[in-house]
This record gives sequence, C-alpha cells and structure tokens, in this order.
Amino acid sequence: MEKEYDYMIVGQGLAGSCLALELAAHKKKLVVFNNAQGHSSSRVAGGLINPVTGRKMVLTWKAHQLFPFLNRFYTAAMVKLENNFYRTLPLYRPFVSTEEQNEWQGKSVEAQFAPFVEAVVTASEAERMVKDPFGGLLLKQSGYLDTDSFINSVAKWLKKEHKLVNAKFDAKDVNFNEDVVVYKEIKAGKIIFCEGVGAIQNPYFPEIKFRPVKGEVLTIMLDTPLHKIYNRGVFVLPREGSCTVGSNYNHKDLTWEPTNAGKEEISKKLNELLLKPYKIVGHKAGVRPSVADRRPVLGASRQNEHMIIFNGLGTKGVSLAPYFAHQLANWLLTGSPIDKEVHINRFF
Repeated sequence: MEKEYDYMIVGQGLAGSCLALELAAHKKKLVVFNNAQGHSSSRVAGGLINPVTGRKMVLTWKAHQLFPFLNRFYTAAMVKLENNFYRTLPLYRPFVSTEEQNEWQGKSVEAQFAPFVEAVVTASEAERMVKDPFGGLLLKQSGYLDTDSFINSVAKWLKKEHKLVNAKFDAKDVNFNEDVVVYKEIKAGKIIFCEGVGAIQNPYFPEIKFRPVKGEVLTIMLDTPLHKIYNRGVFVLPREGSCTVGSNYNHKDLTWEPTNAGKEEISKKLNELLLKPYKIVGHKAGVRPSVADRRPVLGASRQNEHMIIFNGLGTKGVSLAPYFAHQLANWLLTGSPIDKEVHINRFF
C-alpha cells in the first residue's frame, strides 16, 4: 500500500462509500479506513427510496435534485461494481380518508408533485394486499438500495484497488505537517470523516448538534409475493424471498440492540396496514447519525481546514448520500459552493 494520498476517508458506510466512488471517478488517490467489526447504521438501514414521506405525505426535501441524481449514481455504480444492489419499484401509499384522496387528485398534477406520481387510485387495489378502502397514491422514482450489498461491493472494489484499511481509526492520533495530514505512516492532503454516530466523539467537530435516533427493522416472510412497496405508518419492502418492514424512531434508547418494544411497535403498525398473514424471521437495530435540524453536514473544521466532515444523513441517507457526496467532491476539487442548508458553518 502507498503512503501518500490526496484524500483519507474515515468510515465506509453510505457517506464514505459514495464519496470514495466520486473522488475515484476524478482519478484522485484515496485511502479508506473502516472498522468492519464496528457498528454501522448504513448496513441496518431498510434502504427505502421514497419521494413522498411522513404522515402528512409531503415531498422529500430537494426531491427534484436528489431522485434523478441517485438513479444515475446507483445505476452507474452497479455497472462499475458488477453487482445488482439498486432496484426501482412503484410505491403505494393508502389514503386515510376521502378528503385525502380528493386533495391528491388536485396535487398530483401540480408541477412539484407530477414527476413522482404515477396514479391516484380511487378504490381498493385488486391485489388486496393492504387496507386501502379510500384507494391510495401510487408513486414512481421510488425503490430501494440493498445497503449491505452496496457497501460490500464498494469494499471489495476498494480492497482490489489497495485503497482499504480495515482498522479502527483514532482521531487523537492525527497529526499535521505543514499542508499534510499524517496518520501513523500515511499522509494525505485532506482527511474526511464519514463516521456516522462515531462523529459525536470526534474532537475536531464539537460545534455540531448531533441528535442520533435509533431505528429497528423486521424481516418477514409472506406467502403472497409483493410487486410494489407499501408505505403507511411502516413500509413493507419486497426483496428476494422476504420483505423488510420498518421503521421506528427512538431518541432515548441509543443502544444497538433490537428490543421487544420496537418489535411490538412495528408489528402493530404492520397489522394496521397489511391484510395478509406473515411470519417474522429477523429483527435488527441501528443508530442513525442525525443532527438537530435534520440536514446533512458538510465542510471543514474550524480547528483545521484539512479536517472535513460528511455526516448527518439520518433517516434518508440512501437518497441523500449520492447527491451530497457529489457536491462535497466538487467543493474539494474546484471550490464550488456547498449549499448553505448543509454547510457546517451553520453551527459556527
């Protein structure tokens, strides 16, 4: 392995993986440090890609920029990494009332919503998979990323290119030599921390107001195969041979262990949505790296301009990571601006 690089990336979750692909596309020399034995919320994530979210069914922030970009990014990544980890699927959101149905018949043709709406369904689906007496909203530009497969594919590529160090990284061992960051025997022009919730302990970014949130997901088996994603209260996402169901939000319990309370909460919401019998065969938990204003955080530490952070992707990391990895790479390479809404300067 070489000893001098343009960039040193710490963490190979969604943020670190997407950024590594972006910088490598610009022929930059990089090395990625990742502790494969540590916790990773990216690997636990359901991977849902959904343009209309929440109980009030609002358009995802920056949807018009995020969704076309992520589709191009993950499609190109599958070619480069020679693996199928990204899939587009229609997403169906049952209405809760006639009023909501009427509201969306008007909204669906508005310029902001039209690119994401496939149809407004005014009666129950013929498949009778879910409870939808008022019909529902059928969305497009939706789908999922198999996050575990994506991260493993990036790790395999990094390892093949001799760009991966599987070791725990200790920020206290970072030193500076003029315009170079030094970690043990490795030197780089800049170091970029993509540590997830580990960033809370990073001494170079004390100003960031992190607000981590725990989420749990279930794996279930159904006798009847699903051909779309269902989402109301919880999402039911069909994968090969099983379905992923999630998620809940817990700001108090920040352990990485799945809980009976979490399982019961998700199961209750699933029973309110799904008409078909199911069997729970798996249960996982992770702690998402969110910040107080629910926006990603990008930029340089006040202590040293060679220390960069890319974090705070939170619950929508699959949708946010490609676009903001591209933006951060452009800032690093050309000095093009970072959006004010995600710039670290908002905490200073």
